Amino acid sequence: MIGRFFHLPGAKKFNISPRFYNPDKEEREERERKIKEELGIKEERKDSGQPFRPNVKGQFRRAQEGFSKSSGNARRASNTRLIVLIIILTLVFYLFFYSDFTF
Repeated sequence: MIGRFFHLPGAKKFNISPRFYNPDKEEREERERKIKEELGIKEERKDSGQPFRPNVKGQFRRAQEGFSKSSGNARRASNTRLIVLIIILTLVFYLFFYSDFTF
């Protein structure tokens, strides 16, 4: 126990090896690419050249529309609590400092 009291752990080393690395496939694709460049063969693109646009724009807001009414009510209730708290604290402050009220 005393020996562990002064023990400082060494730095942890980060070592990660790729899970799906296939060197043969990598070499084959590199050779194919070089051969196609030498022969002047252009690879056909699978997409239409337009940037990718996901179909999720605005879907989260549309899904949350049912909750917007409850969030408005919650905001209103919170504002009401805040106003009541400010009024109570102002009243206590006034009674404590400016009145001749003694306990």
